[in-house]
Amino acid sequence: MVRVGVVGASGYAGAELLRLCHSHPDLEVAWATGDTQAGTLVGALYPSLAAAYPGLEFATFDPAMATGVDLVFLALPHGASQRLMPGLLEAGVKVVDLGADFRLRDPAVYARWYGEPHVAPDLLGRFAYGLPELNRDRIASVDAVASAGCYPTAAALALAPLTTAGAIETAGIIVDAASGVSGAGRALKHGTHFGTANEDFLAYGLLDHRHTPEMEQSVGATVLFTPHLAPMTRGILATCYARPAAGTSPSTEWLLDILAGAYAGEPFVVVSPTSPSTKATWGSNAAHLTARYDERTGWVVVLAALDNLVKGASGQAVQCANILLGLDETSGLSSIGVYP
Repeated sequence: MVRVGVVGASGYAGAELLRLCHSHPDLEVAWATGDTQAGTLVGALYPSLAAAYPGLEFATFDPAMATGVDLVFLALPHGASQRLMPGLLEAGVKVVDLGADFRLRDPAVYARWYGEPHVAPDLLGRFAYGLPELNRDRIASVDAVASAGCYPTAAALALAPLTTAGAIETAGIIVDAASGVSGAGRALKHGTHFGTANEDFLAYGLLDHRHTPEMEQSVGATVLFTPHLAPMTRGILATCYARPAAGTSPSTEWLLDILAGAYAGEPFVVVSPTSPSTKATWGSNAAHLTARYDERTGWVVVLAALDNLVKGASGQAVQCANILLGLDETSGLSSIGVYP
């Protein structure tokens, strides 16, 4: 068995990691930290995990804990993992970081969008960007992965094959995406209280959402991104608009063929003529895609749906860990959603 530790396990992404690791045939959770919940049984905070971890308590993180495991998952707010990373990498442990700290290649871009300088820019080159369908070979060649963000995963899976194929223009792309409230994390916030989010639909992060540069880096294009908060627990639906590239003869069938060819054999991407839904992906590591070309307006429309806590976070992190460890990439993960 591969021994793993989870830093930040008391958050939603951390809890999802614990769920997925328990069902994984090759991973064993050695410890789980959650500084604000230290001393609390995992099953007391998350009763859904009580049967899986009857005696496990959240611990306070100590860098020495890394010496007892083969791989560490970090599920921390932005800015936190870069301060822990030098010690983890010096300990020789493999790392999968679910946060944003090591996703952007340019530390100046990080400083611009996150409002603070990167404190470990010398480590950026050691990380692979963790979106396996687009970066599998690089992930397999390193010991540290910056798992892709939830919104950027949906946008990149939808658009990257089309930019790579030269099918769409790389300027003026629009991404409108809606996420469930779990994407905001477990911390109490007015905007995610039931009384606020229920029966509401809200656009936020107008023009300056921090996932924008990650999308642009992944897609290879300039993107105008507008996120929305939907009154649901899980899920992301991204609707992406682009102009067909000059000299092409676009059609819906052509777009679907490009996507199907790009993801042929991929276990966690479904390309279909059917419009995707978030509920179809609930609890799974799958992303569902479709595309249309509108002859009337001349726009390409590409849609992607996924579970923000699985393919958008913890499932993708496990997928990356499988590659890092030389395991079957699908181990511990399902492509089938829970329905209804």
